[in-house]
Amino acid sequence: MADEPLRLRIAEICDALRRTNHYVHTPEELSFGARIAWRNHARCVGRLTWKSLRVHDHRHIAAPAAVLEQTMADLKAAFNGGQIRSSISIFAPATDKSLPSTFESSQIFRYAGYATADEGVMGDRANIELTHTARQLGWQPPETPGPFDLLPVILRDQNGGRHAFAIPPSTAREVLIEHPTRPDLAALGLRWYAVPIVSNMALTIGGIDYPCAPFNGYYLATEIASRNLVDAKRYDLLEPIAHALGLVTDAHGPAFWKDEALTELNRAVLHSFEKAGVRIMDHHEVSAQYMNFMQLEQRAGRTASGEWSWIVPPQASAGCPTFHLPMTNLHAVPNFYHSRYIDGGTLRLDRTHMRDGKWRSRYERLKRRWRDWRRRRDRIWQRS
Repeated sequence: MADEPLRLRIAEICDALRRTNHYVHTPEELSFGARIAWRNHARCVGRLTWKSLRVHDHRHIAAPAAVLEQTMADLKAAFNGGQIRSSISIFAPATDKSLPSTFESSQIFRYAGYATADEGVMGDRANIELTHTARQLGWQPPETPGPFDLLPVILRDQNGGRHAFAIPPSTAREVLIEHPTRPDLAALGLRWYAVPIVSNMALTIGGIDYPCAPFNGYYLATEIASRNLVDAKRYDLLEPIAHALGLVTDAHGPAFWKDEALTELNRAVLHSFEKAGVRIMDHHEVSAQYMNFMQLEQRAGRTASGEWSWIVPPQASAGCPTFHLPMTNLHAVPNFYHSRYIDGGTLRLDRTHMRDGKWRSRYERLKRRWRDWRRRRDRIWQRS
């Protein structure tokens, strides 16, 4: 019977759970589960290519230094000469008896944030606490600190101890931000790293959690230009950027200079990444891709999970088709989450496809019985 291997596998898993309260995914189950987790994650707009996710199985690696070394090796392959491919590196799962090494840094690459004497901040405001932690672990900033100093990566070992590992600047593959027609922007010295690697989210597949599963995609220009560099809680550089672009920031008139500054900064980021040969997308292109993803999910009989505030871009929102699209976060598993006490606590089995009601279920049950009866009849006839 075609279903026999599946039944045997389910029986094997149930037996392991009864004996040890744990079971081990096969490599095929791990790869399939990781791809489905990406497809289910409501906050990601770039899920059209979820089937092509490259999955690296490193469940045998435990030491923090080895975890980071392998992650960087996988990053080198994912960079692919600038044509970045989405990939995930999966390390040991959590069990009742052990917790593997985990990343404390939210991303592999992070810029430092320094509190200044005039109660201001130089660098990334989101990383002030991380910078303080890195210093406690022995990291020393450059002799002349700057706004784009790479922080070390912080990992916790199996006993909860923190370890800081320096990253060579060349490994980050940073891109200098310049405008194609307004050269004064380059004088600000803006830059950003080429590949985002999220490292503080746990992957959950079939009840097994993998708290160390760093994954990468490639950047959407608005992430850098409309958020990271200009958000008040990040670099807060919108006004200096507007001045560098030659815009008048008149406090008494309409603040349309903000719109123009954001548009030109997005143009600069796209131009700079393309000049450096690094893959990046604009918000109109990725919104069109998301609509295609939604259509494919509907054709497959699935309801796509989406969270509006994450899917709709912060730039030209109403000009993108996703703005008018109703979305629901189904919290479906497999998935990624930050904490079991926050977003992980809402994860559950997605039953939205079970919409046909009890009569449809009864019909399917009778159809299976009829099919089984015919198979038994055919076997009896063959023996006779």
